[in-house]
Amino acid sequence: MSDSPNAVQIPGEFGSESPKSHSELSAILPPELRASTTRLNFPPSYVVVGVYRLFTDKSLYIPAWKKCEHGFVRGATIGLVWAVTTFKIQRKFVELFLIKSPSVTGLSRDAIFGFQVPFDLPTYATLVFLSTQFSAILTFFLSHNIRIARDRVYEQTIQSRGKGPDFWKPYVEEWDNPPVVSQGHFGVGVFASSFVGRTLIKIMVTPFRLVPIVGILLSAWLKALGTARYLHRHYFQAKGMTKEQISIFIEERKWSYRAFGFAAALLEGLPIVGLLFTVSNRIGAAMWAHDLEKHQHYISELKAKKE
Repeated sequence: MSDSPNAVQIPGEFGSESPKSHSELSAILPPELRASTTRLNFPPSYVVVGVYRLFTDKSLYIPAWKKCEHGFVRGATIGLVWAVTTFKIQRKFVELFLIKSPSVTGLSRDAIFGFQVPFDLPTYATLVFLSTQFSAILTFFLSHNIRIARDRVYEQTIQSRGKGPDFWKPYVEEWDNPPVVSQGHFGVGVFASSFVGRTLIKIMVTPFRLVPIVGILLSAWLKALGTARYLHRHYFQAKGMTKEQISIFIEERKWSYRAFGFAAALLEGLPIVGLLFTVSNRIGAAMWAHDLEKHQHYISELKAKKE
């Protein structure tokens, strides 16, 4: 790299192992990229933007609702009937098999793993189980249509930015010394973002959901990276990235992906309403992908000038 003060600087090529942060780069970025770079400094903001746009943009929420309306009505009706008719039975099950086996479950009538709680624990545990079952029933009836709705809002969000298929360019390495990611490392990442991996993690963290607040936070943290990678699968496909490139790209931004994935998984993990956030998170993921791609274009242009 040239020592001239007027030399073109490429983010990542600073004579060190790590590139500068987005905030440090903002000083050398063109004005049209500074707003997106500010957003890139705090990826959970895209989750908030996704929720806002889903609730306020008619071109997004009306088609999504029409696609899911019938499945939601059927699932909600059956789920409500199931909850009302089985509440007493499930509460009895909780008292007999969970509350009376504290050495196995960590639960007693007024404590969770030894911590006192200021409410009726059997009723709380029953409501947690019922909310999970209600969500599962809704998911069953919505599974096909909500998947279509998620993909549509992602594409509609990209189109609303005035971008077509030619906007996505081949992957450009932004670091001068990119991290080395082993085959096993990115294999774990692929598994964690797959349907089987996400389902397995969901099953593993189910017992922790009985712990108020802490359980939801722990569950979201464990699912964070896999959720973020899964939400950006369309972005990686559009750029034609290999599994190794995806893993390096995520490793270079691992805390950004963890933060975004944590916020997204936290909302998706909420009982019942979490299904709504699985749609809004696609919008947030699309907005984030758009800003990341603009940054990739900038790096590509700088490298072309240097050559």
